[in-house]
Amino acid sequence: MDLISIFLQTLETTLPVFAMVFIGLGLRRIGWIDDSFVHTASALVFKATLPTLVFLSIIKADLNASLNPNLLIFYLFATLASFGLTWLWARWKVVHEDRGVYVQGAFRGNCGIVGLALAANLYGEFGLSAGGILLGIVILSYNALSVIVLTAYQPGHSPQWNRILQDILRNPLILSVFAAIPVAWLDLKLPNWVMTSGDYFASLTLPLALLCIGATISFSALRSDSSTAFSSSLMKMVILPVLCTGAAWAIGFSGPELGLMFLFFASPTAAASFVMAKALGGNDRLAANIIAITTLMASVTITLGVFILKSAGLA
Repeated sequence: MDLISIFLQTLETTLPVFAMVFIGLGLRRIGWIDDSFVHTASALVFKATLPTLVFLSIIKADLNASLNPNLLIFYLFATLASFGLTWLWARWKVVHEDRGVYVQGAFRGNCGIVGLALAANLYGEFGLSAGGILLGIVILSYNALSVIVLTAYQPGHSPQWNRILQDILRNPLILSVFAAIPVAWLDLKLPNWVMTSGDYFASLTLPLALLCIGATISFSALRSDSSTAFSSSLMKMVILPVLCTGAAWAIGFSGPELGLMFLFFASPTAAASFVMAKALGGNDRLAANIIAITTLMASVTITLGVFILKSAGLA
C-alpha cells in the first residue's frame, strides 16, 4: 500500500472523531446547544451509556485476545514514568503555584472518550474491548496521581484518600469492567433483546460525548493565557506519546496493541482535570486552556502519529 493510500485510510479513522468535536464547537457557537445540554449529556454518558458500551464490548470479545496483562502492566509503568518526568520538568520550568495543574494537564488523557472512539474506528471490537479493560488502569492511576500532584502545590488542601477510593470504586466505568469480565470469562449469553437494546443505548455514547467536548472549547479563554498551557500541551500531545510509544515498540509491542497504546497516550487532556483542579484550589483557567489546546492539537498530532505507525507497518 502506498503512502497516499495509507494517509487516506488514516484520515478515515481519525476524521469522523474530530469532525464530531468541531461540530460540537459549531453548534455551541450558533446557540443550538448550551451549558445545560452539555451538563446533562455528559452526565448521561459518564453514568450510563459509556459503561454500557464498555460492558458490551468486553462481553462480546475474546478475552484471550483482548486481556493482555503485559499491556496493562506496561501502560501503568509508562503512566508513572510520564507523571514523574513531567513533574521533574515542572519543578525546573513552571512557577510553583501552577506546577500541579501543569503536570495533571500533561499526563492525564481523555482515554475514555477520544482514545476509545479512535480505538473503535481503527480496531473495531478489539479496540473497544481491550480499550475498555485498559480504562480500568487509566481511571485508577490518573485519579490517584492527579490528587497527589495537585495537593502538593495547594496549601490547605490535603487528599482525602477514603473519599477518593470510594469515588474510584463507585466509578461507573470501573464497575462496568468488573461486571463484564466474569460474564465474558464464563461465556454467559444474554437474551438477544437485551443485547440489541444495549447496542442502541451504547451507540449514543461517542457522538454525544464528542459533541460535548467540542462545546466546551473556549477560544476566548485561550487569548488570555501564557506559554505555560502551550508547554503542557506540547508535553501531552507530542513528547510523551513519542517517548511512551517508542518504549512500547522497543520492548516488543506491535500491531493493534501498539496502536491502542499510542491512541491512549496521545489522547488530549481529560475534561475531568478541570473539575479536579477547581475542587483542589488550582489554576482552573490554566486547566481549561490546556484541555482546549490539546483537543485542537489532537486532530493533527494523532492523525500524523497513526499515519507514521501504519506507514512503518507497526500498527
